Amino acid sequence: MARGPRYKVPRRRRREGKTNYYKRYRMILSGKPRFVVRKTNKYIWVQVVIANPKGDITVAAAHSRELVKRYGWKAGTKNVPAAYLTGLLAALRALKEGITHAIIDIGLHRPTKGARVFAALKGALDAGLEIPHSPEILPSEDRIRGEHIARYAELLESQNPELLKRRFSVYLANGLHPKDLPKHFEEVKQKILEDYREVLEKVKAAKAVQGVSAG
Repeated sequence: MARGPRYKVPRRRRREGKTNYYKRYRMILSGKPRFVVRKTNKYIWVQVVIANPKGDITVAAAHSRELVKRYGWKAGTKNVPAAYLTGLLAALRALKEGITHAIIDIGLHRPTKGARVFAALKGALDAGLEIPHSPEILPSEDRIRGEHIARYAELLESQNPELLKRRFSVYLANGLHPKDLPKHFEEVKQKILEDYREVLEKVKAAKAVQGVSAG
C-alpha cells in the first residue's frame, strides 16, 4: 500500500524477493564477474556471470543434480557437501574459461556463518578461484565432508532405526548408508578434480609464475 506522495513501488523482482538492486548495483560497479549461489528446497546451483547492458552473460554454471548424473552422487542434493561440490565444479568450469577472480553474490539469502551458500564458496576457493571473503564465514572441514550427517546417522541407527530410514530414505535407496557419507564425498570430489586435472595444472603453473615474478 502507498505511504505518501513520494512512495515508489519497488521493482517487480524486488517485490518477488528475487533481487536486491542496491547490492546488485554495487557488485556491477566492481567490474568483476559474480559467483552467484542460489538454493531451493531440493537443489543448489552456481553460476559465474558477467554483467552486460543487454543482460548477464553466464560464463560457467553447475547444478547439484549434475553430481548425481555425472559423478554418481548418492546423497542429498541440497546439503553442505553437495553445495561444496557444486561450487567446486562451477569454479573449475570458470577457470577453464579464463576467469580467475570473482565476487560472491548470494542474492537475498541470509549471510549466516557456515551456510550452504558459503560451502559453495569454499569449493570455489579450493578450486583456485580468487574471491574476497572473511574466513570465519566458511563451514568447517568436517561439515563440508558431511561428518555431522554421518554422526547423526550413527546416533539414529543405535537409537531409532525407523527414523533413520525415514530421514535418509534417498541415501539408502541409492545404496549409501549416511554414516559413509564422508568417504563417498571424497570419492566424488576426486572424480571432479580428475575431470578437470588439466585446468588445475594450468592454475598451479600460473600461480607459480606469479610467485616468481613477485619474488
